[in-house]
Amino acid sequence: MINANARAVFGPEGPFELTTIERRDLKPHDVLIEIKYAGICHSDIHTARGDWGPVQYPLVPGHEIAGIVSQVGSDVAKYNVGDRVGVGCMVDSCGECASCRRGEEQYCLHGHTGTYAAIDRYGQYTQGGYSTHIVVTEDFVVRIPDGIDLDVAAPLLCAGITTYSPLRHWGAAPDKRIAVVGLGGLGHMAVKLAHAMGTEVTVLSQTLKKKEDGLKLGADYYYATSDPETFNKLAGTFDLIVNTVSAKIDLNAYLSLLAVDGALVNVGAPPEALPVQVFSLIPHRRSFAGSAIGGIQETQEMLDFCAEHQITPEIEVISASQIDEAWERVLASNVQYRFVIDISTMVNK
Repeated sequence: MINANARAVFGPEGPFELTTIERRDLKPHDVLIEIKYAGICHSDIHTARGDWGPVQYPLVPGHEIAGIVSQVGSDVAKYNVGDRVGVGCMVDSCGECASCRRGEEQYCLHGHTGTYAAIDRYGQYTQGGYSTHIVVTEDFVVRIPDGIDLDVAAPLLCAGITTYSPLRHWGAAPDKRIAVVGLGGLGHMAVKLAHAMGTEVTVLSQTLKKKEDGLKLGADYYYATSDPETFNKLAGTFDLIVNTVSAKIDLNAYLSLLAVDGALVNVGAPPEALPVQVFSLIPHRRSFAGSAIGGIQETQEMLDFCAEHQITPEIEVISASQIDEAWERVLASNVQYRFVIDISTMVNK
């Protein structure tokens, strides 16, 4: 087994503690990655605190991973030692079902294997990227283009693909009007990506506090949802609304903003149920949908798109000792717009 330094929580309330975890010895198609940076995602917090169901402790979160290949298995064909690579939200799937054959491993009919808090095909509990090393089968590793630095690459492996995938699936294009709900870690990436795809982009946020940022990031318009007049003014406007917030909102109010055949797509995942009135959908043939990350091929496509268009997330790099503080700031929406852990600070002390 390969030992790695890591930061783990030992219960739902934390705090993080330095620990050592074991990574499996390399199988023929495995890649050992020396992790350089790991992004902090709201999903890390939801999972570790049991919001989405019970988990096993200790838990090492982290599914926005960027690093360097340090060793490869005997049959690895895609990567060499020294390659710049990333790992996102999943590290395996069945590879045989209809979804996997389509390259949509995130919708594996048998359930994909999460980067952390899952049981892999070897019966081991997966641990994530708040650690110095990870072993992943080569088919679930992506190549980071030379035009993207590793620190800003890390959040693309979740925040980037989570917003890129629905924009592509629902046809973001210059003739479409798109709204993004929330300007956080996911929302700011949705704005940047939609703008690069040529769409008219509107941000819908509780207040106008981040309006200047939103416009700089590429939004054409910015409205406060705390103002009831917003919903009157924008009724029937949008072809697509991407909801990035992980909190309860009035879905029926947002559905009223859709044009005929418009879709409201949730990528944020609040722990509570969100009720929908059927007559918010029927009269204008509207849709309410969800979207989960993207497949490995689409994730690579997203990285290449970001390199081509010089799109990177806005980040704040922190040390491993600052993770607890960073989590509290995420919960308070006090980050612009993604925390990234410098894994070189994951030291034994």
